Amino acid sequence: MTATTATTAAAGVACIDVDLGERSYPVYIGAGVRHRLTGILAGLGARKAVVVSARPRSLLPDTGLPTLHLPARDGEEDKSLATVERMCRDFAEWGLSRADAVVSVGGGTTTDSVGLAASLYHRGLPVVHLPTTLLAQVDASVGGKTAVNLPQGKNLVGQYWQPSAVLCDTDFLGTLPEREWRNGYGEIARAHFIGTGDLRGRPLVEQIAASVACKARIVAADERDASLRHILNYGHTLGHALERATGFALRHGEAVAIGTVFAGRLAQELGRIGQARAAEHEEVVRDYGLPHRLPAGVPDAELVALMRLDKKAMTDLSFVLDGPRGPELVASVPKEVVRSVLARMPRED
Repeated sequence: MTATTATTAAAGVACIDVDLGERSYPVYIGAGVRHRLTGILAGLGARKAVVVSARPRSLLPDTGLPTLHLPARDGEEDKSLATVERMCRDFAEWGLSRADAVVSVGGGTTTDSVGLAASLYHRGLPVVHLPTTLLAQVDASVGGKTAVNLPQGKNLVGQYWQPSAVLCDTDFLGTLPEREWRNGYGEIARAHFIGTGDLRGRPLVEQIAASVACKARIVAADERDASLRHILNYGHTLGHALERATGFALRHGEAVAIGTVFAGRLAQELGRIGQARAAEHEEVVRDYGLPHRLPAGVPDAELVALMRLDKKAMTDLSFVLDGPRGPELVASVPKEVVRSVLARMPRED
Protein backbone atom coordinates (compact mmCIF):
# COMPACT_ATOMS: atom_id res chain seq x y z
CA MET A 1 0.00 0.00 0.00
CA THR A 2 1.12 3.54 -0.64
CA ALA A 3 0.21 7.08 0.26
CA THR A 4 -0.46 9.46 -2.60
CA THR A 5 -0.23 13.22 -2.65
CA ALA A 6 -2.20 15.65 -4.80
CA THR A 7 -1.94 19.41 -4.63
CA THR A 8 -4.44 21.92 -5.97
CA ALA A 9 -2.14 24.83 -6.72
CA ALA A 10 -4.84 27.41 -7.27
CA ALA A 11 -6.42 26.75 -3.91
CA GLY A 12 -3.09 26.18 -2.16
CA VAL A 13 -4.47 22.97 -0.68
CA ALA A 14 -2.64 19.66 -0.51
CA CYS A 15 -4.40 16.33 -0.12
CA ILE A 16 -2.62 13.21 1.08
CA ASP A 17 -4.46 9.90 0.83
CA VAL A 18 -3.52 7.44 3.56
CA ASP A 19 -3.97 4.13 1.77
CA LEU A 20 -5.20 1.50 4.23
CA GLY A 21 -7.76 -0.30 2.14
CA GLU A 22 -11.23 0.05 3.65
CA ARG A 23 -9.74 2.24 6.41
CA SER A 24 -8.21 4.74 3.99
CA TYR A 25 -8.79 8.44 4.54
CA PRO A 26 -7.79 11.85 3.18
CA VAL A 27 -5.64 14.47 4.91
CA TYR A 28 -6.35 18.00 3.63
CA ILE A 29 -3.75 20.70 4.28
CA GLY A 30 -4.14 24.42 3.68
CA ALA A 31 -5.97 27.59 4.64
CA GLY A 32 -9.71 27.14 5.26
CA VAL A 33 -9.86 23.35 4.93
CA ARG A 34 -11.79 23.15 8.23
CA HIS A 35 -14.87 24.21 6.27
CA ARG A 36 -14.86 20.82 4.52
CA LEU A 37 -16.14 19.30 7.77
CA THR A 38 -19.83 19.62 6.89
CA GLY A 39 -19.40 17.66 3.67
CA ILE A 40 -17.25 15.01 5.32
CA LEU A 41 -19.78 14.37 8.09
CA ALA A 42 -22.59 14.26 5.52
CA GLY A 43 -20.60 11.71 3.53
CA LEU A 44 -20.31 9.57 6.65
CA GLY A 45 -24.09 9.63 7.04
CA ALA A 46 -23.80 10.95 10.59
CA ARG A 47 -27.03 12.04 12.25
CA LYS A 48 -25.45 14.06 15.06
CA ALA A 49 -21.97 14.98 16.21
CA VAL A 50 -19.90 15.72 19.27
CA VAL A 51 -17.15 18.30 18.85
CA VAL A 52 -14.45 18.13 21.54
CA SER A 53 -12.46 21.32 21.26
CA ALA A 54 -9.56 23.06 22.95
CA ARG A 55 -10.29 26.15 20.83
CA PRO A 56 -12.99 28.87 21.14
CA ARG A 57 -16.38 28.16 19.59
CA SER A 58 -15.93 31.17 17.29
CA LEU A 59 -13.11 29.35 15.47
CA LEU A 60 -15.01 26.12 14.93
CA PRO A 61 -16.57 25.20 11.59
CA ASP A 62 -20.22 24.27 11.25
CA THR A 63 -20.98 20.56 11.36
CA GLY A 64 -24.38 20.85 9.66
CA LEU A 65 -25.74 18.50 12.33
CA PRO A 66 -27.20 18.66 15.84
CA THR A 67 -23.98 19.04 17.81
CA LEU A 68 -22.81 18.77 21.39
CA HIS A 69 -19.73 20.89 22.10
CA LEU A 70 -17.40 19.66 24.84
CA PRO A 71 -14.44 21.71 26.11
CA ALA A 72 -10.96 20.21 26.18
CA ARG A 73 -7.55 21.34 27.38
CA ASP A 74 -4.35 20.67 25.52
CA GLY A 75 -1.68 19.40 27.85
CA GLU A 76 -0.30 16.20 29.28
CA GLU A 77 -2.22 16.61 32.57
CA ASP A 78 -5.53 15.89 30.79
CA LYS A 79 -4.23 13.02 28.68
CA SER A 80 -5.58 10.38 31.04
CA LEU A 81 -8.09 7.56 31.38
CA ALA A 82 -10.20 9.85 33.57
CA THR A 83 -10.53 12.29 30.67
CA VAL A 84 -11.54 9.48 28.30
CA GLU A 85 -14.16 8.19 30.77
CA ARG A 86 -15.58 11.71 31.19
CA MET A 87 -15.94 12.10 27.42
CA CYS A 88 -17.63 8.71 27.03
CA ARG A 89 -20.11 9.61 29.77
CA ASP A 90 -20.93 12.83 27.91
CA PHE A 91 -21.35 10.87 24.67
CA ALA A 92 -23.83 8.59 26.41
CA GLU A 93 -25.83 11.44 27.93
CA TRP A 94 -26.07 13.06 24.49
CA GLY A 95 -27.36 9.78 23.09
CA LEU A 96 -24.50 9.31 20.65
CA SER A 97 -24.78 6.11 18.62
CA ARG A 98 -22.66 4.26 16.08
CA ALA A 99 -24.53 6.18 13.39
CA ASP A 100 -22.95 9.43 14.63
CA ALA A 101 -19.47 10.97 14.67
CA VAL A 102 -16.92 12.62 16.93
CA VAL A 103 -14.73 15.58 15.97
CA SER A 104 -11.52 16.61 17.73
CA VAL A 105 -10.26 20.20 17.53
CA GLY A 106 -6.99 20.88 19.29
CA GLY A 107 -3.39 19.82 19.70
CA GLY A 108 -1.90 16.36 19.89
CA THR A 109 -3.07 15.56 23.40
CA THR A 110 -6.66 16.38 22.44
CA THR A 111 -6.34 14.33 19.25
CA ASP A 112 -4.97 11.33 21.18
CA SER A 113 -7.54 11.34 23.98
CA VAL A 114 -10.55 12.07 21.74
CA GLY A 115 -9.42 9.40 19.29
CA LEU A 116 -9.19 6.85 22.10
CA ALA A 117 -12.63 7.80 23.43
CA ALA A 118 -14.13 7.47 19.93
CA SER A 119 -12.48 4.07 19.50
CA LEU A 120 -13.90 2.74 22.77
CA TYR A 121 -17.42 4.16 22.87
CA HIS A 122 -19.84 1.63 21.32
CA ARG A 123 -16.66 -0.21 20.26
CA GLY A 124 -15.85 2.49 17.76
CA LEU A 125 -17.32 5.65 16.23
CA PRO A 126 -16.10 7.61 13.20
CA VAL A 127 -13.74 10.41 14.23
CA VAL A 128 -12.54 13.44 12.26
CA HIS A 129 -9.47 15.32 13.46
CA LEU A 130 -8.92 19.07 13.10
CA PRO A 131 -5.40 19.51 14.51
CA THR A 132 -4.72 23.11 15.50
CA THR A 133 -0.99 23.05 16.30
CA LEU A 134 1.92 22.45 13.95
CA LEU A 135 2.99 19.45 16.02
CA ALA A 136 -0.43 17.83 15.74
CA GLN A 137 -0.71 18.57 12.01
CA VAL A 138 2.58 16.90 11.13
CA ASP A 139 2.37 14.04 13.61
CA ALA A 140 -0.40 13.19 16.08
CA SER A 141 -3.39 13.54 13.77
CA VAL A 142 -2.14 10.99 11.22
CA GLY A 143 -1.60 7.28 11.66
CA GLY A 144 -4.41 6.13 13.90
CA LYS A 145 -2.48 5.80 17.16
CA THR A 146 -4.62 6.86 20.10
CA ALA A 147 -3.35 6.79 23.65
CA VAL A 148 -3.28 8.33 27.10
CA ASN A 149 -0.60 8.40 29.76
CA LEU A 150 -0.06 6.53 33.01
CA PRO A 151 2.12 7.76 35.88
CA GLN A 152 4.68 5.20 34.69
CA GLY A 153 5.01 6.62 31.19
CA LYS A 154 3.57 8.31 28.11
CA ASN A 155 1.07 6.68 25.76
CA LEU A 156 0.98 3.36 27.61
CA VAL A 157 -2.80 2.82 27.22
CA GLY A 158 -4.24 3.08 23.74
CA GLN A 159 -5.10 1.40 20.49
CA TYR A 160 -5.13 1.94 16.75
CA TRP A 161 -8.19 3.76 15.43
CA GLN A 162 -7.92 5.42 12.04
CA PRO A 163 -9.83 8.68 11.52
CA SER A 164 -12.33 9.17 8.72
CA ALA A 165 -10.55 12.37 7.64
CA VAL A 166 -8.01 14.90 8.88
CA LEU A 167 -8.30 18.64 8.21
CA CYS A 168 -5.00 20.47 8.78
CA ASP A 169 -6.16 24.07 8.49
CA THR A 170 -3.15 26.39 8.48
CA ASP A 171 -5.41 29.27 9.57
CA PHE A 172 -5.34 27.71 13.04
CA LEU A 173 -1.58 28.23 13.21
CA GLY A 174 -1.64 32.01 12.91
CA THR A 175 -1.98 32.62 16.65
CA LEU A 176 0.55 30.02 17.83
CA PRO A 177 3.25 31.35 20.15
CA GLU A 178 6.85 30.95 19.03
CA ARG A 179 7.43 28.01 21.31
CA GLU A 180 4.55 26.07 19.75
CA TRP A 181 6.12 26.58 16.33
CA ARG A 182 9.37 25.10 17.68
CA ASN A 183 7.36 22.23 19.15
CA GLY A 184 6.14 21.32 15.66
CA TYR A 185 9.43 21.91 13.93
CA GLY A 186 11.05 19.34 16.22
CA GLU A 187 9.07 16.65 14.40
CA ILE A 188 9.81 18.18 10.98
CA ALA A 189 13.54 18.26 11.80
CA ARG A 190 13.61 14.57 12.74
CA ALA A 191 11.61 13.75 9.58
CA HIS A 192 14.65 14.95 7.61
CA PHE A 193 16.29 11.65 8.63
CA ILE A 194 13.40 9.28 7.90
CA GLY A 195 12.46 10.21 4.36
CA THR A 196 11.11 13.73 3.78
CA GLY A 197 14.31 15.15 2.39
CA ASP A 198 15.47 18.65 3.25
CA LEU A 199 12.45 20.85 4.06
CA ARG A 200 14.40 23.84 5.39
CA GLY A 201 13.18 27.07 3.81
CA ARG A 202 10.22 25.45 2.05
CA PRO A 203 6.71 27.00 2.27
CA LEU A 204 4.71 25.90 5.32
CA VAL A 205 2.07 23.90 3.42
CA GLU A 206 4.85 22.00 1.64
CA GLN A 207 6.62 21.26 4.93
CA ILE A 208 3.42 19.93 6.48
CA ALA A 209 2.41 17.98 3.36
CA ALA A 210 5.85 16.37 3.00
CA SER A 211 5.86 15.35 6.67
CA VAL A 212 2.34 13.93 6.47
CA ALA A 213 3.08 12.11 3.19
CA CYS A 214 6.20 10.54 4.70
CA LYS A 215 4.30 9.33 7.75
CA ALA A 216 1.38 8.16 5.60
CA ARG A 217 3.70 6.01 3.45
CA ILE A 218 5.16 4.40 6.55
CA VAL A 219 1.77 3.83 8.17
CA ALA A 220 0.33 2.38 4.95
CA ALA A 221 3.18 -0.14 4.86
CA ASP A 222 3.06 -1.01 8.59
CA GLU A 223 -0.17 0.09 10.23
CA ARG A 224 0.33 -1.88 13.45
CA ASP A 225 3.92 -0.94 14.23
CA ALA A 226 5.36 -4.39 13.53
CA SER A 227 8.51 -3.26 11.74
CA LEU A 228 8.93 -0.22 9.47
CA ARG A 229 6.74 2.07 11.56
CA HIS A 230 9.35 1.93 14.30
CA ILE A 231 11.33 4.54 12.38
CA LEU A 232 8.75 7.18 13.30
CA ASN A 233 10.27 6.92 16.79
CA TYR A 234 13.45 8.58 15.51
CA GLY A 235 14.75 10.87 18.27
CA HIS A 236 11.87 9.92 20.55
CA THR A 237 13.55 7.46 22.93
CA LEU A 238 15.68 10.13 24.56
CA GLY A 239 13.01 12.73 23.77
CA HIS A 240 10.35 11.01 25.86
CA ALA A 241 12.85 10.49 28.68
CA LEU A 242 13.72 14.20 28.64
CA GLU A 243 10.06 15.16 28.79
CA ARG A 244 9.53 13.07 31.89
CA ALA A 245 12.83 13.99 33.55
CA THR A 246 12.04 17.70 33.22
CA GLY A 247 8.43 17.33 34.37
CA PHE A 248 7.39 18.23 30.81
CA ALA A 249 9.13 21.61 31.07
CA LEU A 250 10.63 20.58 27.74
CA ARG A 251 7.94 20.41 25.08
CA HIS A 252 7.68 17.27 22.97
CA GLY A 253 9.22 18.72 19.81
CA GLU A 254 12.02 20.35 21.76
CA ALA A 255 12.85 17.07 23.47
CA VAL A 256 12.70 15.16 20.17
CA ALA A 257 15.10 17.68 18.63
CA ILE A 258 17.66 16.96 21.36
CA GLY A 259 16.92 13.25 20.94
CA THR A 260 17.63 13.59 17.21
CA VAL A 261 21.06 15.10 17.87
CA PHE A 262 21.73 12.27 20.32
CA ALA A 263 20.60 9.67 17.76
CA GLY A 264 23.13 10.99 15.28
CA ARG A 265 25.94 10.84 17.83
CA LEU A 266 24.95 7.36 19.00
CA ALA A 267 24.80 6.07 15.42
CA GLN A 268 28.30 7.41 14.83
CA GLU A 269 29.57 5.84 18.06
CA LEU A 270 28.22 2.47 16.90
CA GLY A 271 29.92 2.87 13.51
CA ARG A 272 26.65 3.10 11.61
CA ILE A 273 27.29 6.56 10.09
CA GLY A 274 30.24 8.87 9.63
CA GLN A 275 31.10 12.12 11.34
CA ALA A 276 29.60 14.30 8.61
CA ARG A 277 26.21 12.60 8.79
CA ALA A 278 26.24 12.79 12.60
CA ALA A 279 27.05 16.51 12.40
CA GLU A 280 24.16 16.96 9.97
CA HIS A 281 21.76 16.00 12.76
CA GLU A 282 22.83 18.95 14.89
CA GLU A 283 23.00 21.27 11.87
CA VAL A 284 19.39 20.54 10.86
CA VAL A 285 18.11 20.88 14.42
CA ARG A 286 19.87 24.20 14.92
CA ASP A 287 18.71 25.54 11.55
CA TYR A 288 15.12 25.12 12.72
CA GLY A 289 15.94 27.14 15.85
CA LEU A 290 15.56 24.12 18.10
CA PRO A 291 17.45 23.19 21.28
CA HIS A 292 20.35 20.80 20.79
CA ARG A 293 21.84 20.61 24.30
CA LEU A 294 20.79 18.44 27.23
CA PRO A 295 19.09 20.43 29.99
CA ALA A 296 21.10 21.15 33.12
CA GLY A 297 20.46 19.18 36.29
CA VAL A 298 19.20 15.95 34.72
CA PRO A 299 21.47 13.00 35.64
CA ASP A 300 22.49 10.68 32.84
CA ALA A 301 21.57 7.67 35.00
CA GLU A 302 17.99 8.96 35.28
CA LEU A 303 17.74 9.35 31.51
CA VAL A 304 19.02 5.82 30.93
CA ALA A 305 16.50 4.43 33.41
CA LEU A 306 13.67 6.31 31.70
CA MET A 307 14.78 5.19 28.25
CA ARG A 308 14.44 1.58 29.38
CA LEU A 309 10.70 2.26 29.74
CA ASP A 310 10.32 3.38 26.13
CA LYS A 311 7.66 1.53 24.13
CA LYS A 312 10.28 0.28 21.66
CA ALA A 313 12.60 -1.04 24.39
CA MET A 314 11.56 -4.68 24.01
CA THR A 315 15.10 -5.93 24.62
CA ASP A 316 16.85 -3.58 27.01
CA LEU A 317 17.90 -0.25 25.43
CA SER A 318 16.66 0.18 21.85
CA PHE A 319 16.91 3.15 19.51
CA VAL A 320 15.93 4.05 15.98
CA LEU A 321 19.22 4.97 14.34
CA ASP A 322 20.50 6.01 10.93
CA GLY A 323 22.74 3.60 9.11
CA PRO A 324 23.88 2.24 5.74
CA ARG A 325 20.36 0.92 5.04
CA GLY A 326 18.70 4.05 6.36
CA PRO A 327 16.92 4.38 9.71
CA GLU A 328 16.06 1.19 11.56
CA LEU A 329 15.41 -0.09 15.05
CA VAL A 330 18.63 -1.16 16.79
CA ALA A 331 18.04 -3.37 19.83
CA SER A 332 20.22 -4.14 22.84
CA VAL A 333 22.47 -1.11 22.63
CA PRO A 334 24.99 -1.45 25.50
CA LYS A 335 24.25 0.80 28.44
CA GLU A 336 27.89 1.82 28.65
CA VAL A 337 27.82 3.14 25.09
CA VAL A 338 24.63 5.10 25.73
CA ARG A 339 26.05 6.66 28.88
CA SER A 340 29.30 7.51 27.12
CA VAL A 341 27.47 9.39 24.35
CA LEU A 342 25.24 11.16 26.87
CA ALA A 343 28.31 12.26 28.84
CA ARG A 344 29.76 13.92 25.73
CA MET A 345 26.54 15.71 24.78
CA PRO A 346 26.66 19.50 25.32
CA ARG A 347 24.58 20.74 28.24
CA GLU A 348 22.78 23.96 29.01
CA ASP A 349 24.52 26.13 31.60
